[in-house]
Amino acid sequence: MTALYIDADACPVKAEAERVATRHKIRMFVVSNGGLRPSANALVENVIVSAGADEADKWIAERCGPGDVVVTGDIPLAAKCIEAGAQVLRHNGERFTQANIGQQLAMRDLMADLRAANPLGMQGGGKGFTKADRSRFLDALERELRAAQA
Repeated sequence: MTALYIDADACPVKAEAERVATRHKIRMFVVSNGGLRPSANALVENVIVSAGADEADKWIAERCGPGDVVVTGDIPLAAKCIEAGAQVLRHNGERFTQANIGQQLAMRDLMADLRAANPLGMQGGGKGFTKADRSRFLDALERELRAAQA
């Protein structure tokens, strides 16, 4: 049976994901280290994992599998979920796939090295999350959940 897993720490689309999951009557797991307001929705289970690096990621990676959909911005978690057979989306609707995850991991490592070296005094931060990103996410999640249930 299809489940939706949300890597909830810093996830800007929890409410949108809940609406789509509810429409499809799919169980949704909102996984975090705490500090999130629980949903009253019977289809949504808030999972609080112990404090520590990557505990939410471990919980999701150990449970997801074929037919499931995972929402995360964490590239190593995405790689583990793809390996387990799940479909994986970023918060902006972009898909992580078997075909692109290797490049994504390599780029992540390169950017981490560049930030550590800080050759130009660059500061962190990326572009902001937009209405268009939210819309793309909703479309992508709808497609993924329909495909998972087919």
